[in-house]
Amino acid sequence: MVELLRVERLSSGYGAARVVNNVSFALNQGQSLALLGRNGVGKTTLINSVIGVTTRHEGRLFVGGEDVTRLSPHLRAARGIGWVPQERDIFRSLSVEENLTAVARPGAWTLARVYEMFPRLKERRRNGGRQLSGGEQQMLAIGRALALNPKLLLLDEPTEGLAPIIVDELLAAFQRLAREGLSMILVEQKPKKILPFTDEAIILNRGAIAYAAKSAELIADPAALEAHLKAAG
Repeated sequence: MVELLRVERLSSGYGAARVVNNVSFALNQGQSLALLGRNGVGKTTLINSVIGVTTRHEGRLFVGGEDVTRLSPHLRAARGIGWVPQERDIFRSLSVEENLTAVARPGAWTLARVYEMFPRLKERRRNGGRQLSGGEQQMLAIGRALALNPKLLLLDEPTEGLAPIIVDELLAAFQRLAREGLSMILVEQKPKKILPFTDEAIILNRGAIAYAAKSAELIADPAALEAHLKAAG
């Protein structure tokens, strides 16, 4: 398989503070990774470090074999990294359709295809970002990231605080993306939501990898999964 992302001995954080410590992993094209752990263990910082919005103290990152360690977030995005942060960061003063077209790049993910995945967005295409519910804003943030036609999609707790019906819609969308071969890294506190459609899983503790396994192995042994999560708490 073709390697898409490689993280080598990465230590990063904010300013002088180190949050992520000596993390190494690789992800192949077409595979997805579940990034698990309790609050405050460094999951968001690791995601942010891949896109390039933290302070790197040590280590290197490669996308498609290219060393992107010193590239800005904008240039990393141009190399195929899409990002949906916890804050969503949609353009609230723009309409749904303007949000989706303002950053779009040529590729398979056209406006029509985003609308097909998220019909709610098509219904509200003329509404401003600030007029959307929290769940609709999350769909818009994901749709905008897809409109960039990324090779790798980073999702930081994409279901947090949303109504169960919206969570189900989003999980169905992620399952579809995984089936279609889009690589993803998903941060989640509830493993059962994302393990069924990810290939690999990493449990973080204090900014370091406490345990790594195939997602299928953790699904098959829920007692071991719980034990590892408690040990990393």
